[in-house]
Amino acid sequence: MAEFQNGDTASWDAQQVRESREGTPTRRPTTAKKRRRRRRRNPVLMLLIYVLFVAAASATLAGVGWLLASDMCAFNREEIVDTAISIAEEDDLNDIAEKLNDAGLIKYKWFFKLFTKVTKSEQKITPGTHELNSDMDYHALISGMRGSTSAASSTDTVTVTIPEGYTVRQIIRLLAEKGVNTEEKLMEAAQKADFEYEFIDNESENISRLEGYLFPDTYEFYVGHNPQGALEKLISNFDRKINGDVLEQVQDSDFDLAEIITIASLIEKETDGGDQAYIASVIYNRLSDSGSHGTYRMLQIDASVLYGLPDHTGALTSADLETETPYNLYKHPGLPPTPIANPGIAAINAALYPATSDYYYYALGTDKLHHYFSDYNSFLNFVNSSQYGG
Repeated sequence: MAEFQNGDTASWDAQQVRESREGTPTRRPTTAKKRRRRRRRNPVLMLLIYVLFVAAASATLAGVGWLLASDMCAFNREEIVDTAISIAEEDDLNDIAEKLNDAGLIKYKWFFKLFTKVTKSEQKITPGTHELNSDMDYHALISGMRGSTSAASSTDTVTVTIPEGYTVRQIIRLLAEKGVNTEEKLMEAAQKADFEYEFIDNESENISRLEGYLFPDTYEFYVGHNPQGALEKLISNFDRKINGDVLEQVQDSDFDLAEIITIASLIEKETDGGDQAYIASVIYNRLSDSGSHGTYRMLQIDASVLYGLPDHTGALTSADLETETPYNLYKHPGLPPTPIANPGIAAINAALYPATSDYYYYALGTDKLHHYFSDYNSFLNFVNSSQYGG
């Protein structure tokens, strides 16, 4: 039995040698090849898994990004919270972020700290008591924490309504009359304070840099309010009103934001009635006139002439119309260098959505309504008639 097994084994070994020489595969390589075949992956399945992974990661990142952006820009706040935040000398950025979070002004402390460091704004925050609200974005919060109130222990407040069409000077005078702060300190803030908005020229020290951007509305201030913070409230409100839809319409127009607000300010000073869209059409028609209607891009708006003469009193004279200022639209074609007042949303909408007309002239009648004309002779006949209201 043993001999038979040995002989059989020898015979099998010899057969293996022959098969190897003749190129016949042996069982062992065949088994390894099968194992390699089993290790292959389905490429379609692998691609599907990869796509699903990328989609899930992108959705997660997008969601996180939206939450952070919403907090930074103060989007989707269910309730506007006004509060006073006290910053002590020893408070660091961690303490400040903690206080803002506790007050409901920010949600993500780490992101606010990162934003503050990236924008190098930490040194701009000063000790004191600052009036803030949850409708402020990160920029506004930091700006609102510059300087302290002159009456930090006071909780007295005052409500102030800013009329549409008020100039910066008129607004400052009104705020001072209501006890928000002194006219001198408010004027100094209007001239020299830094306001971190793209539409504010911080290189200028002329109060006209704020003209058009102090939004007319009703506000509540502390008595002795930080002057920069008080003006910041109005500017921040303008920034909120000029939302995505308005900015999109501005981009679709042939004018930039400053020009649209300038046109809106001219409309606001010319009329507060329901014909603002027609006043807008006259302005746009004149701006595009090459001379065929005799206006040569000259707007000839008296309110702009008066803005260039801040100390002027009484009615305009012929001498006033000859006075050289950049706001004299009888002498300079096109728009004035800045807005001439702070327009409300109706005037801004009129600037964005003017009526379609062929009017180049208008005049106020004795009926207290504006009358519109396409040619100069018709306009002149009206002005020389008893219907002209002056």
